[in-house]
Amino acid sequence: MNVTRELIEKLPKTDLHLHLDGSVRIETLIELARDSDVELPSYTVEGLKETVFKENYKELDDYLKGFGYTCAVMRTRENLQRISYELALDNQNEGVRYIEVRYAPQLHAGGEMTLSDTIDAVNNGLDRAKREFNSRKEVVSGKEPPFEYGIITCAMRYFNKHFSDYFSDIISVHSYLDDDKVFGLASLEMVGAAVQARRELGLPVVGVDLAGPEKGNPPIHHRDAYMLAQRNFLNKTVHAGEAYGPESIFQAITELGAGRIGHGTSLFKSEKITDPSIQDGERYVNDLVQFIANRRITIEVCLTSNMQTDPELLRLEDHPLRKMLENKLSCSICTDNRTVSHTTVTDELFKAVQAFDLSLNEVKTLMVYGFKRSFFPHAYREKRAYVRQCMDYFEKIVDASV
Repeated sequence: MNVTRELIEKLPKTDLHLHLDGSVRIETLIELARDSDVELPSYTVEGLKETVFKENYKELDDYLKGFGYTCAVMRTRENLQRISYELALDNQNEGVRYIEVRYAPQLHAGGEMTLSDTIDAVNNGLDRAKREFNSRKEVVSGKEPPFEYGIITCAMRYFNKHFSDYFSDIISVHSYLDDDKVFGLASLEMVGAAVQARRELGLPVVGVDLAGPEKGNPPIHHRDAYMLAQRNFLNKTVHAGEAYGPESIFQAITELGAGRIGHGTSLFKSEKITDPSIQDGERYVNDLVQFIANRRITIEVCLTSNMQTDPELLRLEDHPLRKMLENKLSCSICTDNRTVSHTTVTDELFKAVQAFDLSLNEVKTLMVYGFKRSFFPHAYREKRAYVRQCMDYFEKIVDASV
């Protein structure tokens, strides 16, 4: 069966690697910037697509420029609620039934807004969209699976006083500590807020993440934070192998206990190994791949984002997704940043189909991993039933398309 974009759009999908601040509607950004006196390089959708949210970027700094504008309008409860609500709607409109929205609360807190306030605001927006969608007669009758979501809070490997008022305060209070210690303490505080939001407020915080520049910022500095997450039954994912070698992925798994890896594009690049004690790079990579496969550690694959930020990726066909699939790794197709990367889950899956000539069964496998390896916020028995319902709906759509 020919896997068309139209078919993919109808199928039930997930997005496990979805940054809130990278997925703000451009129209909303313009409106909120005007209301918040945030200066933009343009106040039209077309102008911002030319100057900020482009199809292609020269380098990583160019790619990251948009986050400065989006974060600037995400520092009130009302704005966070609206942006989260609209993000859920955008996913629902293309058949995405489960999302895990990640963001760094410390980038948005400050003044009277605490870390818990930001989590509550994001949840309010997502929950509103969920309730509206799940009240549809097709969902209520059980003909279609409902919409579900989880929240992942991100710690930062690195920050400075210009990142946010919250980070500026942390640096000021701990001015006599080494930077690495301050970064670790900030992560510990963030995880503490996530634990409190989940246990005391009952919010669907399903996991923690570590983002930011990998080189020079090893995960060991955040081990205490990740152990706190583990002791409180929070799931763990880590950005790793995006801008550093295979060792970064290994460290994320062994030092932080990551159950999923964000990006992992350098997994097979033995030439990027820097540890002098590793003398056989090929063997190290092979052992690491088998280690990941045996433990079903899932890689959150973001094709468009990787093409835009990795200068070594000149063609999508050169993306390591094919090798990942050949090695039977658990992979899930994600957007990373819908606005910054100018993409949707449907776009990402269709690009994978075209670049790697994926069959319908291979597409189904990717979708199944998305549901099965999610950090689903409810009981495991409910998760199994939900996955089954989504896959039954998958078959129903396929049968109707024959």
